Amino acid sequence: MAWTDLLAHTPLDAALADLEQGAVMSPLDAFGVIAFSGEETQPFLQGQLSSDVRALRENAAQYSSYSTPKGRMLASFLVFRRGDDYCLQVVAELQAAIQKRLSMFVMRSKTKARDASGELFLLGVAGPLAAAKLASVVGALPESDFSSVHSEQCTVIALPGQRYQLAIAHDAALALWQQLLAAGILPADESLWRLSDIRAGAPWVTTATQEAFVAQMANMELIGGVSFTKGCYPGQEIVARTQYLGKLKRRMYRASLAVDHAEAGQDVFSSEMNGQASGKLMLAAKAGQGRWEVLVVAQIASLEHGLHLAAVDGPALEILDLPYALA
Repeated sequence: MAWTDLLAHTPLDAALADLEQGAVMSPLDAFGVIAFSGEETQPFLQGQLSSDVRALRENAAQYSSYSTPKGRMLASFLVFRRGDDYCLQVVAELQAAIQKRLSMFVMRSKTKARDASGELFLLGVAGPLAAAKLASVVGALPESDFSSVHSEQCTVIALPGQRYQLAIAHDAALALWQQLLAAGILPADESLWRLSDIRAGAPWVTTATQEAFVAQMANMELIGGVSFTKGCYPGQEIVARTQYLGKLKRRMYRASLAVDHAEAGQDVFSSEMNGQASGKLMLAAKAGQGRWEVLVVAQIASLEHGLHLAAVDGPALEILDLPYALA
């Protein structure tokens, strides 16, 4: 489908206004889906991911991550159930490599991974009127964050921040899109959904930030993406040591800055670091003319000295609130 043609008429200012006062929907082409199926899928994923996959009910979702043995995140996920499948939503540019790496460890486990991106169309719906307008089209919605409802053609997942994500069977996606348009949901570029992720404090690992962070640096344990009571998984020893020995020196913050462009992987600097980078941008999205919002992982000690993009005297980052408390 030529989604870019459908979105071309929506100016950023109008989409931003509807994100904050109405309802917008964005095709999530920047993501792919790895689907695992088979009777031993749950124990296999329990031994690979940082979240407690055993606790993932049929009508639930959770954030999670996958790390190297040294505890550095290779990918972050939204994990949800759909039928017999456990679906791992991941940034599309990482999908093939992550699917291949996970499949290497299947061995004799009765589970199999496949690329489900061609089966499911991902759509994000956000804004204070999202629930009412979406319910007028699809019916009953999930009652709480990280819960889901299923139909034959669509899974709807409720996410924090007045947001819903839909995983739609591809052959039903265009008809549903048109119904949502008729209900008054404004189509918007995918960057608006990324902005909503930033405001929700939901991190996504990309190629630019692979192996840059331990899970807690990206606040993964604060959004349910890390279990400290489950068994072993790659990097678990480092994650546990970071948690219990108080060695966390970096955290993820939300910030705003005045620049023409910002992107994941850019370094940030602070005066007390003697020329060394204090951290990196994890996500960035335009938030108006000349303004960007970002998620930045940086040294906790740098916050009082100020953070600047690209150089010590670069554009200043203004720290904004997150919807959860930093431990």
